Amino acid sequence: MKSTIRPTIAIVAHKAEVSIATVSRVLNGTAPVDEATAARVRSAVADLNYLPQAAARTLASRRTNTLGLLLPEISGFFFQPLLRGVESATSEAGYDLMVHTTHKPLPGGIPRRPLAEHNTDGLLIFTDSVRLRELNRLSSINFPVVLLHQTPPKALGIPYVTIENRSGARKLVEHLITIHHCRRILFLRGPDGHEDSRLRENGYRDALKAHNLSLDSSLIKKGGFNRDEARATVEKILLDGLDFDAVFCGDDDSAVGALQALRQAGKKIPEGIALVGFDDQEFASTTTPPLTTVRAPTEQVGRDAVRMLVNLIQGQNVALRLVHPTELVIRESCGCNLVKRR
Repeated sequence: MKSTIRPTIAIVAHKAEVSIATVSRVLNGTAPVDEATAARVRSAVADLNYLPQAAARTLASRRTNTLGLLLPEISGFFFQPLLRGVESATSEAGYDLMVHTTHKPLPGGIPRRPLAEHNTDGLLIFTDSVRLRELNRLSSINFPVVLLHQTPPKALGIPYVTIENRSGARKLVEHLITIHHCRRILFLRGPDGHEDSRLRENGYRDALKAHNLSLDSSLIKKGGFNRDEARATVEKILLDGLDFDAVFCGDDDSAVGALQALRQAGKKIPEGIALVGFDDQEFASTTTPPLTTVRAPTEQVGRDAVRMLVNLIQGQNVALRLVHPTELVIRESCGCNLVKRR
């Protein structure tokens, strides 16, 4: 039978073969510890699933009246409406909100859990914010979790909220093909392993296949959902002389970077090259020319994820999957003269 005794700092110290003071220094970063010793401490903390005493006391009380939001980072314009939706719905439900970014490691690489069962009643987890091991652990203790823009592993029944990426991307690329007769469409994908990016690329591939256009792998490049990265990528493509007549950017931020690179090279948009994005961020209608894109209800995703999480906390049944539809928004950057929506 598995022991229910909660590990103490003394047990961690014994397992790591160090003093209690050394464990404390590693966990709190109060003094330097050589890397080999620190690695043993971190390994013991992870293996024992150790929580500091203050965190354990909070866990014993069971309720914090706080929701946690884990994000890889907060950059670009995408996260603004998402945070707005999460914050407003959390406040309406009577909870406090704690936000933590996981992209940059904590000092010393200590495997702490800044947001988990010890200081929140439930977690909203954005794609690529925690490792599979932690998702498995949270699921094993039945801790309320809702995923954002990420489907769970098949073995885990974790609910998630996302948008219709694939069909939205396909409609956008088909607009370029059927209305503007584009044949060589450059696709700037997002970060490696990002689910939204993968599904948008699938939509791009679907559109090409549906219209009997061969897939040219040289036309799929990394934009990183980042304007600086997209700009650098397009600058290099132009220097290399790659031929293309349209650019489908994985998101609106990368579309701005592509636009800057194309303009700097003297390319006319949309007369010479059509340009489209994804998400319909607040600035998309104010670029020059205004950006054709796919509208994603990002703020609503945040609100619905909070409502789902609160229902889980309260012991209610929730749907395991909520997928919001997307909408094609036609502006001038693709070559259309009039602003219209489909």
